[in-house]
Amino acid sequence: MHLKLVSRLIPTLLFVLAVFPVHSQVRPAATEGGIPVVVGLGGADFSLDWGPGKRMEGITAWVDVFPWGMPPKIHGLGAEVEGRDINFNRPTGIPKMRQDTALIGPIYSLPYFKNVRPYGKYLLGIGSIDFPGYYYTHDTFLIQAPGAGIDFRIWKHLWARGDYEYQFWHHTFGNNDLNPNGASFGVSYDFRPIPVAK
Repeated sequence: MHLKLVSRLIPTLLFVLAVFPVHSQVRPAATEGGIPVVVGLGGADFSLDWGPGKRMEGITAWVDVFPWGMPPKIHGLGAEVEGRDINFNRPTGIPKMRQDTALIGPIYSLPYFKNVRPYGKYLLGIGSIDFPGYYYTHDTFLIQAPGAGIDFRIWKHLWARGDYEYQFWHHTFGNNDLNPNGASFGVSYDFRPIPVAK
């Protein structure tokens, strides 16, 4: 694993941890009850960045945490933990290909709309790749993954999500970066209370 990004990863993780309140705060009546967590599961269609036109599918899961009591200017800021396994529909020429990621980082969801929530995120973590070869067929890397998407309310606490992510696997082979990228689609359950119309 390449450890050159550790110096960048640690301050970001400290920032994510700092956004969580460490003491209890009074919440307005409209947000009492429930927990500030969103969990989701979906499918992914990714370009592997490994040869021309190479795409694979997989599954993805995420957990978003939006702490109570955030100042109004940063209401909507939270943290996302995401896992993805790109392991299905392997191209003929690369039968052993697989890419897995485990990522964490800040997410900002625009809280101004009741049934639609655009968001942006910047995740960091570990990428694992299996590839064709004789002796050297697996490696892990520190990666960065900016992304954006939109959540649509389906019914009450159930939401649909469309997500796009562009990954940077730095110095994967020599000085070249690998840039897998693609879309994920899924459903999530928001444990937070539904806002009451005034």
